[in-house]
Amino acid sequence: MQGFLEMHGRSTAEKALDVTKKSISGGLLIYSIVVVAVMNFSGQTRLSHEVHPSLSFIALCLALIWLSRVEGGQASMVGLPPVDRSLYKDSHPVTNAVCEYGHRGDNLDRYLMGRQFMVLALVFVINMSGTPVEDLKTQTVLSDVFMKSGLALILITAMVGQLSTQVTASHCMLDYTNTFFMKITLYVAIAIEASGMLHASYLIQIIVSKITGKQITSNEPDRVLSQKIFFWGRVLMSSAALAAAFYVTICALFEGKTSMWKGVPAYISVIILFALMTVVGMLEGMQIAFFAVSRITDKERRAHYWSRHCSDLLFAQGGLGLPGFLIGRQLCVASCFIVIARITTPQIAEGQENILGVSDGMQNFFDTGLLGALITTIVASIVWQLVASAFPLAFLGNPITYVLLRVCLTLETTGICSFAWVLSSVYQEFLGFEDDEVHIGTAEEREQNGKGDQYTKGGGMSGGAFPTNFGLRKEKYHHDDVAMEDLEEHMKDLKKQINDSKTDEEKEALQREVSYLEKVMNDLHRKKLKKTEEGSTEQDNSTGF
Repeated sequence: MQGFLEMHGRSTAEKALDVTKKSISGGLLIYSIVVVAVMNFSGQTRLSHEVHPSLSFIALCLALIWLSRVEGGQASMVGLPPVDRSLYKDSHPVTNAVCEYGHRGDNLDRYLMGRQFMVLALVFVINMSGTPVEDLKTQTVLSDVFMKSGLALILITAMVGQLSTQVTASHCMLDYTNTFFMKITLYVAIAIEASGMLHASYLIQIIVSKITGKQITSNEPDRVLSQKIFFWGRVLMSSAALAAAFYVTICALFEGKTSMWKGVPAYISVIILFALMTVVGMLEGMQIAFFAVSRITDKERRAHYWSRHCSDLLFAQGGLGLPGFLIGRQLCVASCFIVIARITTPQIAEGQENILGVSDGMQNFFDTGLLGALITTIVASIVWQLVASAFPLAFLGNPITYVLLRVCLTLETTGICSFAWVLSSVYQEFLGFEDDEVHIGTAEEREQNGKGDQYTKGGGMSGGAFPTNFGLRKEKYHHDDVAMEDLEEHMKDLKKQINDSKTDEEKEALQREVSYLEKVMNDLHRKKLKKTEEGSTEQDNSTGF
C-alpha cells in the first residue's frame, strides 16, 4: 500500500487525482466481482446454467488464480536467466529447480509457447464461467450493461488475473517463482508444447527465417533423423488441427451456434473475429518490437515519419511511455480475448443439432473452447511475435502501430486499471515477498562479487517461438565509456522529471533510475580513485620510495 498512500513531492491536485483514479478503478473492480458472483450463484451464466453454481464459481476463481500465476511467472522465467543460480540456490530451492529445468536447452522457448496457450485456455474458462445466458435478468441497468458487454469480465481478468501479479513478479522474481504451483505451471506449459498442438508455429518460424535470412539459433544439438520425423509429424498434425479448428468455428458462426451476441450477422461476426485477431496480433508484435528497438540508437528509431512519432511517445521522459503502453496493452488484449472467446466458443441452444452433425462427445469437446484457444494462440499471437522479432523497425514505422499505441496510452491515462497497483502491493505484503535485491543484491553488487549477470546476445530469433533476449534486464550504462559530467547532467534531468511527474508510477520509475544512476556514479568514482592510487604507487616505486 506504500505506493498508494505515499505521494511526496506532488501537488495536492495531483495527489487527489491519483487517489480518485485508484478509488474509481477499485470500485469498478469490486462491483464487477459482485455482479459476476451474483450471476453465477443465480445460475445466469453459461457454466452455472449447466452445472451447480458453486462449481461454476470455483472454476472461475481457479482459472483466475492460475492465470495470475502464468502471467506473473512469465516475468520471472524471462528475467532470471542472466542471474547466477548459486546466489539463490539455498535461499530459494524451488526457484533454483524451476530455473535449472526451465532454462536448460530450449526449454524456456517451449515454456513460453505452451504458456501462451494456457493463457488463452484459461481466459476461455473465465469467459464460460462469467458470460451471461441469453435471458439474463438483472436488478439494475448498470449490472445488465456490465454483464452483457463483457466489461465486468474484462476488468476482473485484466486487474486480478494479469496486471497485479505481473507488477509483483517483475521485481520479486525469486519469491514469486519459489512455489510448487510455479513448478507445476512450468511442467504443464512444456507438456503442452511437447504435445505438438502448437507446432504449426514452428513451420511459420522456418518460413519467416527463410524470407528474412535470419538463422534460427538453438541451445541444443541438431536433431537426429528420428527426432526430425517426430518433429515434422507434429508440425503436420498441428497444421491439420489448426485448419480443422478454423473450419468448425466458421461453420458454427454461420449456423448461429456460438455464444456471439444475438442479432449480429454471421459475416459480421467473422469480420469482427479476424479484425480482433489482427489487433491482438499487432499488440503482441508491438511488445516484441518495442523491446527490440529500445536497444538501438535514437537515430535509427527516428529514421521514418511514423517510427519517429512512435519513438517520441515511447522513449520521451526517460522511456516512461513504454511501461504505460504495456499497461494499456494488457487491457486491450484482455478485452479482445474476452470478445474472441465469446465469438468462437460453441453454444448449442436446446433443440438445435450439433455442429456439422457430430456426436455428442465431439460436441462436448467443441464446447470447451479449445478450438478458439488454438486459433488465437497461433494466428493472433505467436505468428505476429515471430514477424515482429524479424522486422521490429517495420512495426515501429507502421501507422497502425501509432494508432494502437495512442489507444493504449490513453487507456492507461484513464486509470481504469490503476487499482492493479494497489492489488500488487497488497499481494506482495500478504505473501511476504521481497524485492530480488534483498536476496541477491543489485546487479552492480553481484558484479563486484564476481558473479555478474550473463546476458544473451540479441539480433536473431531464438530456438522456439519467442526471442528470449527481449525483455531481459540489461545494464543501462557502460561505466568506462561515459563521462562523470554526462552522468551528472542526466541526474539533473531526472530530478527535474521527478518534480514534473504526474503519477505515482512515473515518480517511482524515475526514482529507481536515480538510485541506479547514483550507484553507477559511485562505482565510477571508486574506479577512478583506485586508478589514481595505483598510478601513485607505481610512481613511488619508480622513484625508489
